[in-house]
Amino acid sequence: MNATNATWSLIKVETKLSLRDKTGPLWGVGFPLIVLIILGSVPVLNEPHDVYGGRSALDLYVPVFALFNLAILALSAMPTMLAAYRENGVLRRMQTTPISPARVLGAQVAANSATAIVAVVLFLAVANIAFGVRLPENVAGFVVGWLLAGAALISIGMLITALAPGRGVATAIGTVLFFPMMFFAGLWIPLPQMPPLLQDISAYTPLGAGATAMQAASGGDFPDLQPLLVLTGYTVVCAAAAIRWFRWQ
Repeated sequence: MNATNATWSLIKVETKLSLRDKTGPLWGVGFPLIVLIILGSVPVLNEPHDVYGGRSALDLYVPVFALFNLAILALSAMPTMLAAYRENGVLRRMQTTPISPARVLGAQVAANSATAIVAVVLFLAVANIAFGVRLPENVAGFVVGWLLAGAALISIGMLITALAPGRGVATAIGTVLFFPMMFFAGLWIPLPQMPPLLQDISAYTPLGAGATAMQAASGGDFPDLQPLLVLTGYTVVCAAAAIRWFRWQ
């Protein structure tokens, strides 16, 4: 088996294991989809408001749910799985085989990225078909914001994996980070309704920057440079730290 076939086989295996784990599919896709349907069924949330730039609250929530999915996959599903591999000696044993631990990391990223792509397409389709939410008007800007948010979150997830000695600690760190990040993404209070101080803090968090970029693109504008630079900064710094401190065993 050549390297390419081995890599694809590993991606298939990691995808099956991720689906069996249920964290990504259930909490990352199923839960936000149910919440999207519930919110979409509330008429007042479909009404345009000046504070939202003529859009509805539901228009703002669709990108937030896409970020919810990315956060669950990157902060919970992936680090928990990889930390368990290291805790159980899987990565150490793989160092003696042609399938290097680095390929396991790549396969995990690929498997979770595939789940994330399915999720964002599903959210956009349901919101558009069922509730009349407009698809992103600036597709390129939306894709750039989503990709950079995903890269930032995956880098943070890899840093969690590097620092956590085992599955339990990785789960705890991911959970502690998840809720404040989602708050600053506007999950509980839409960004335009946050007090100025919280808006300023949100702009420098990974999910706040991601939500700002994707919501701007949804409304037809290409994201401003600031949220894109914030996301790039998180990606570079956290990826470098993860590489520096990552342990295979």
